[in-house]
Amino acid sequence: MKTMNWLIRREYWEHKGSMFWAPAVVALVMVAVVALTLAYGFLSPAMDAKVIVNGHEFTRAAAVATMGQEQRVMMANAVANGYIAAAAPLFGVLPFVVFFYCLSALYDDRRDRSILFWKSLPISDRDTVLSKALTALVLAPVLTFVIGIVTAFVIVLLTMFGAGFFGIHIVGLVLGNPAFWLAPLQMLGLLPVYLLWALPTVGYLLMVSAWARSKVFLWAVGVPLLALALLRWVSFMTSSFMDVGIDVKWIGENIVLRGLASVVPGFWLPFGTSSGRALLNADNHVDAGNVFVQSWLSLAQPTVWIGVVAGALMIYGAIRLRRWRDEG
Repeated sequence: MKTMNWLIRREYWEHKGSMFWAPAVVALVMVAVVALTLAYGFLSPAMDAKVIVNGHEFTRAAAVATMGQEQRVMMANAVANGYIAAAAPLFGVLPFVVFFYCLSALYDDRRDRSILFWKSLPISDRDTVLSKALTALVLAPVLTFVIGIVTAFVIVLLTMFGAGFFGIHIVGLVLGNPAFWLAPLQMLGLLPVYLLWALPTVGYLLMVSAWARSKVFLWAVGVPLLALALLRWVSFMTSSFMDVGIDVKWIGENIVLRGLASVVPGFWLPFGTSSGRALLNADNHVDAGNVFVQSWLSLAQPTVWIGVVAGALMIYGAIRLRRWRDEG
């Protein structure tokens, strides 16, 4: 256990720039953009700022006079339920971090020959590969989600401050909304779902990283896309001349896309059995609670567990390949 702990720490120290500073810098930029936008609205005398709630516009002067309690509650609900949405740009950073980390995780050790040093230590190939898998599946998402929670909290505070400047005081309504306090817990509660759905991609990329001697990205991405294009051509030819076709769409969605893009947070929602309406609340806004529930319901599909088994087998393959590539 101590060995695994130190191996994961090593991965963090070596990739701190991508796993911590990349999302942290994006978070700072997000907060700065929101703050500067609000400051511009506050300080610009020529700008008759407007607040729009469900299609109704309120100018700065008329906000207090025209906005009733019901509309304030609706605005507070939108702010409280938009907690996860406020951190969405950070969730766009995570897949790039995990994808390229996995691609280089085992390849770089062989390229710079540092594998000889690590092989000289009493550390097994199993522990080394598993530490990299855990870093991609647990450490990187946890860091991004925690930074996302803090960033979303700051953005929500700025939003409430901006609304108060226009005379719309919703701080008490937002803080009294259970969705505001549940959103951070729901974000952390999505981590197990992310781990299970991302496992096939992480396993595949680690296996390619352990196998490829060069051009890792082309092997990992180019070969599946080329194979899919060839299957499409074969399907066209066979359906044209023999009236027999291949379900290329199914292969593209459930094998190629699952194998390459499962590290994207929320990737599982389009694969769910429910419609997009299930993610909305009564006001037709995306509801964080509904997203949480639908995300966990996606685990009821057999395909996710088939992907988990496939990912585990590919991680095992990466362990064997690391030993074989080194010996070769």
